[in-house]
Amino acid sequence: MTVMLRIRTANGSASALDLSRRDVLKAGLAAGLTMSAFGAQAQTLQATPANQAVEWTEGFDASAPYQAPIRSARPTLSAETATYTEQAITQYMDLSARGGWPTVQTDKMLKIGMRDPAIGALRERLAVTGDLQSVGGQPDSFDSFVDGAVKRFQLRHGLNADGKVAGETLKQLNLPVEFRLRQLETNLVRVRSMSGFLGDRYVMTNIPGAEIETVEADIVHSRHQAVVGKIDRQTPLLTTKINLIKFNPFWTVPRSIIIKDLIPKMQKDSGYLDRQKIYIYTQQGEPLDWRTINWNSEEAADYLFRQDPGDLNSMGSVKIEFPSPEGVYMHDTPSKGLFGENARFHSSGCVRVQNVREYVFWILKNTPEWPQERIAEALTSGERIDAPVADPVPLYFQYVTAWANSDGIIQFRDDIYNRDGLDVAAQ
Repeated sequence: MTVMLRIRTANGSASALDLSRRDVLKAGLAAGLTMSAFGAQAQTLQATPANQAVEWTEGFDASAPYQAPIRSARPTLSAETATYTEQAITQYMDLSARGGWPTVQTDKMLKIGMRDPAIGALRERLAVTGDLQSVGGQPDSFDSFVDGAVKRFQLRHGLNADGKVAGETLKQLNLPVEFRLRQLETNLVRVRSMSGFLGDRYVMTNIPGAEIETVEADIVHSRHQAVVGKIDRQTPLLTTKINLIKFNPFWTVPRSIIIKDLIPKMQKDSGYLDRQKIYIYTQQGEPLDWRTINWNSEEAADYLFRQDPGDLNSMGSVKIEFPSPEGVYMHDTPSKGLFGENARFHSSGCVRVQNVREYVFWILKNTPEWPQERIAEALTSGERIDAPVADPVPLYFQYVTAWANSDGIIQFRDDIYNRDGLDVAAQ
């Protein structure tokens, strides 16, 4: 795919360039542009026009709210991340020495159009971290400048950018600067460990952010929301390679889910398995009737539970496989509404992928026998088909809750699994 990029220089002259997608991104980086600076052209680069209409009508894209890009095409973890994170630490040490930022105290939701005494503290809080630039306006007025600053703050903290100050947004605003400083220092060790060569192209999954990046030639090709493991069923750290795509997969229910989920559901609702099209087999493959099982024991865990492909299948239309000691994998999901949540920690350890079609297109791009047209047909066929990946793609499951990069934006995510070892009250 090529695009026509028109660049206007400082003296006002313009020139048009016929560039590949990668060339466009590199040109933008060289000019110090962010992805948002490309505007509509940058959005076009995420999928070819021929695929976009199909993506929406067939529902492979997530039902997630629009998230305005605030990051450049540079990946979260790269050779430069440690350097920029060190600079962020210096910046936050200076903020701490100067007293940090004020607390926003309010018992009501603050949003655009309001006037409230707490908005003065909100303005000051946002200005300290560079989210709100020096502008005019009434100090107690939640105007469009404050609305934009709140949305920028929300995106830096992995929250849906609705511009409303309440709940999780208020909590993140009021965490003290000392806590953020310790968070950056803790994560510096992690980003340093990932500063080597990660591959010509690779996938990075940041677990606490529930975010996925596909990266090629050190440039982000696409970003995807993810759903990762619950606190009591955590997604593991992992370094492996994606080697197989399964279209319209059967789902064999893991023993842990049989015990924790299926048995309790059957105790309450004996029709659950029938409605979900989940069938039971002995270890030798012989079918069993659910009525022959004692659901008040763990007997069911001795059998195989398999769900047929289809709209109800827990893995959706695609399963992405790779070697894993824990047996985890990535997959589509019928529950696409989960991608629109702030806290996307609902799985039993596997990773669900938003906009899985674009993701699979990229994984198989170097597999000649799987052009995009064949992938699209396989996704909608309902037929069980395997697609081995010609060039297995490096995959990393990492845990990073604070970092900075060349875009100049400092990012934070909640320590959902409590691995940072930090206590807000102790700061």
